[in-house]
Amino acid sequence: MVTAIILISVERDLILDVIDEILKVDGIMEVHSVAGEYDLAAIARVEDNQQLSMILADKMCHQIKGINLTKTLISLGSYYNYDTKAAFSKKAKAAPAKKAAKAKKK
Repeated sequence: MVTAIILISVERDLILDVIDEILKVDGIMEVHSVAGEYDLAAIARVEDNQQLSMILADKMCHQIKGINLTKTLISLGSYYNYDTKAAFSKKAKAAPAKKAAKAKKK
């Protein structure tokens, strides 16, 4: 698996449209509005570099109107301050709601 952080400079009046279009791209997991030199940061998680290349060269550069510039950072390793498997499992998502509901009953 390849994880990439794609920094994106966008035409200001099209930013919401660009966010919507980026989120439709297969392999894009998150889009963050950021402060600084770039406007957006997209997180891509794909099977291989070829799929990442298709996202960058085909989708973002040619098919999404409003993107001015991208800069891609390839993740060489990931470190978390939480249990990623638990955070993204269906049981973990349902558990806090059940605990909250039980707490309200008491």
